[in-house]
Formats: sequence, C-alpha cells, structure tokens
Amino acid sequence: MKSLNIFIFVTFSLLINSFSSAQNKIIDIWNGNIPGSIKDDAVKEDTLFLENGAPRIRQVVDPTLTVFNPPEGKANGTAVIICPGGGYRRLAIDHEGIDVAEWLNQYGITAFVLKYRLPDDRIMENKSIGPLQDIQESIRIVRRQAGKLNINPDKIGVMGFSAGGHLAASASALYNYKVYDCDSTSGRPDFSVLVYAVISMEIDTIHAGSREQLLGKNPVQKTVEHFSNELQVNDNTPPAFLVCAENDKSVPVENSIQYFLALKRHNINAELHIYEKGGHGFGLAKKGGTESDWPDACIHWLKANGLL
Repeated sequence: MKSLNIFIFVTFSLLINSFSSAQNKIIDIWNGNIPGSIKDDAVKEDTLFLENGAPRIRQVVDPTLTVFNPPEGKANGTAVIICPGGGYRRLAIDHEGIDVAEWLNQYGITAFVLKYRLPDDRIMENKSIGPLQDIQESIRIVRRQAGKLNINPDKIGVMGFSAGGHLAASASALYNYKVYDCDSTSGRPDFSVLVYAVISMEIDTIHAGSREQLLGKNPVQKTVEHFSNELQVNDNTPPAFLVCAENDKSVPVENSIQYFLALKRHNINAELHIYEKGGHGFGLAKKGGTESDWPDACIHWLKANGLL
C-alpha cells in the first residue's frame, strides 16, 4: 500500500508539473506579502489521496492562480476563475479544478484554477476572510493583466463547487467588503457559476463543516448573516448560473434556491437547474445521469448573456 501511495503521489506530481509546463503560467497571488498572515513553519502544504487516487490539497500557505489557455486562436476574451470545493478543509483540485479548466478552454474561455488558502487560525489573523482575500485579489490580478492575458476586463467570471461555491458567491455578493488594502481595480466578478454551492451560513441550510471551518464553532449571529450570501445580494450583484441535485445529502438545495430568489428580487439575471439525482460532488457529471446536462446548459447560458 505504501509503494502504491508513493506511485500515486509521483504520478500526480508529474501530472501537475506537465500542466504547469504546458500552460507556462502560475501566478503567485501575493508575492510573499499576504495580508493578515501569521508565519507558522509547522503548517506546510501537502496532498492527501483518496482511496480512488483522487488528490486533495491541504494547508495551502501560498495561494496561486494556474492559467489554462484555450487553443491558439480560439480565445474569445472571457475568463473564469475556478474555486474547487472541499469543505474549506481541502481542495478537490482535479475534478473541480483542472478538469473544469480544460472543459472551459474548449469554448475559448481562459481559465484560472485558484489554489486558495483554507481557513486556519494558525496562519491567519482572521480566518473568515482569508479565502475572500485570495479571490478578490485574483479577480483584480486578472483584470489588471487583461491586456497581457488577452482577456476582456468586463467578462471575468467566477465558478465554484461546494465550499468553493460559497467563496465564488462571496466574491459576487461581498465585492464591496474591503478585506485588505488594495488599489482601485474592481474586485467584482462579471458573472458567477455556482455548482452544488454552499451559499448560506444559517443553521437551517448550512453545510456544518464549511461553516465551522470558516467561522468557528460558535459564531455570533451578525457574522453568520454577513457570510450568508443570500442575505448580501444587492442590485449590483452579478448574474448567476446555479446547479444542484435534489438528493444532495451534503449541501441542501435550499442554498441555491434562496440565492436564486434573492437575485430575482433584485431583478438580476439568473438561471437555476435542480436535478432529481446526482448527489454531491459530481463535477462535470460524466456518469450519464440527467445532471450530465449541466455543462451544456451552462454554455448556452453564457452565450445567451453575451459572454461567449
């Protein structure tokens, strides 16, 4: 078993390195100047492998954006920053990161896989805003470098899965929440794609693990409400495409429903797909159930909204 784990680790490392080499662009988000960081040499990034060999990144110290460019001549100027899920404890970097980036590339979209810091009191003065700092600055980086990256600065979206969906929704609903000293570049995404997303921190709809990891065991109600994105939607929250499955036992469908209704109340374009089955964590849904339609539906939505 030990030799098998070593083989899997080496294979995954070579795979990641080949992707990085092919794309030839990994952006260090903070260049060593992470706001509100605490140095703790005991916290080191590592990779856990599930029984099926799937990698999960943990204890991220230095957040990065890995750029995945469309085939030469195919880029259409739209960009998406992808936030893998993992309960704010780890990152499902494969089926909710790399796989998604390659799929988006097929449609001319420049994709960025965000390896964000996971909430951790050991390395953050305020763990509830650590991931939000990373995605806000990521959006600003892509917007600042839009010309160099062949991107339209008005077509920068975020996509998140599970807890990564909470982060993407937070970037959309809390874009005016100043969590670090920044320049005047807008940190507001132009659209969002939220897949079986954690949206709320309220007790009746929560994913308990994500809430505890982000806000602690007993957060005050004001903090709970602040990070419940359905309560933070305003007239300028960007349009959203939402996907979930009714039989999701991890994140109740009410998360997506409540966010959709909040957008509707503010007359913001939104589309919600609730599939009968699919459960949680289906990624691009390649197993052939009805939820397998969502990638095509998402592309149609992007086209209908002038983003492709």
